[in-house]
Amino acid sequence: MIAREGRHPHSPVGRRSPCSVPPAITAFLEASSVEAAIRNAVSLGGDADTQACMAGGMAEAFHGGLPEELRRETLARLTPDLRAVAEAFEARFLLT
Repeated sequence: MIAREGRHPHSPVGRRSPCSVPPAITAFLEASSVEAAIRNAVSLGGDADTQACMAGGMAEAFHGGLPEELRRETLARLTPDLRAVAEAFEARFLLT
């Protein structure tokens, strides 16, 4: 477990986070695309959202970005306020 010294008492870091890294890496390594990495991670169960986030991030970096169709579908499912946050983040930090 990650030491909690110096952390806020309500820090989200817990026992499950370190256990999510190996499955996320495996999900990424066994995938041939960003979508496959995310699907692999979700199919493992457990802390699936954390594993999918990590595997998807690795796959996105490795494969040169998020496929446009997946990006559009994801943005379409967000509420307008969350979509605005995602688009502002993308505009500020995404390197194209």
